[in-house]
Amino acid sequence: MSTQTLKKIYSGKVRDLYELDAKRMLMVASDRLSAFDVVLPEPIADKGKILTQMALFWFRKLQHIMPNHLTGEEVTDVLPETQASIFAGRSMVVKKLVPLKIEAIVRGYLAGSGWQDYQRSGQICGITLPKGMQLAQKLPQAIFTPSSKAAVGDHDENITLTQCAELIGTDMLQEVEAKAIRLYQEAADYAYQKGIIIADTKFEFGLDEDGTLTLMDEVLTPDSSRFWASDQYQIGHNPPSFDKQFIRDWLSSSGWNKQPPAPVVPADVLRQTQNKYREALALLTDQNQG
Repeated sequence: MSTQTLKKIYSGKVRDLYELDAKRMLMVASDRLSAFDVVLPEPIADKGKILTQMALFWFRKLQHIMPNHLTGEEVTDVLPETQASIFAGRSMVVKKLVPLKIEAIVRGYLAGSGWQDYQRSGQICGITLPKGMQLAQKLPQAIFTPSSKAAVGDHDENITLTQCAELIGTDMLQEVEAKAIRLYQEAADYAYQKGIIIADTKFEFGLDEDGTLTLMDEVLTPDSSRFWASDQYQIGHNPPSFDKQFIRDWLSSSGWNKQPPAPVVPADVLRQTQNKYREALALLTDQNQG
């Protein structure tokens, strides 16, 4: 298969998909960064490789909970060496799945859009929370708060469990909720031992050819999660993060209206974000930081 015949079948905010055959795809993580559902003009150097390493770590660690989309092959197994080198370190050979029409968000702490919803209504996605909670406070238990899937350029929207059931069915909702919370809880417990609080995260699921629910896309990376430094955690304040919240905060303070195009992010902000991504990978995977 040559570069000319490798067919790109999807280009998302931060990932590209290439068709390998009727059952497999090559998922490639780019260095693009999306914030507030808008792709920023400047990439984060090596971001795709950092996030791919992190996702592969989690897929392996959590595979006892449920199947995932990995085929077990390396890019060098499916592409010629000259072509494989282009995607080395930033790609996964994955099964083609039928994606569910929702994003499975699990929250363990009160932050982000969940905090905004709680301030307005005392609820998140229709789930009533205790009164008097503060920003960044740990929830009594992790909650499943799905959102709709947005097209590129549109915004995801929080939906209620009733709306979620209308999209994927009640039985599937129950399975997704149970699996998502278990995945989150196990990952959060592990990460906490490594100095990282996973405040919330987004999972994506699909169905394989047998109809089996399968974990797909990326998992528990700084792009799909809110990572906080546990040693600096304090209720009532947004703790320092290992994720793209650093860039989100800069964008919010810039006066940008969160509509395309996004403003140019200063080089030092991009560099500090990359350093945070690297630090998170090193902590979670016990790599020596150099």
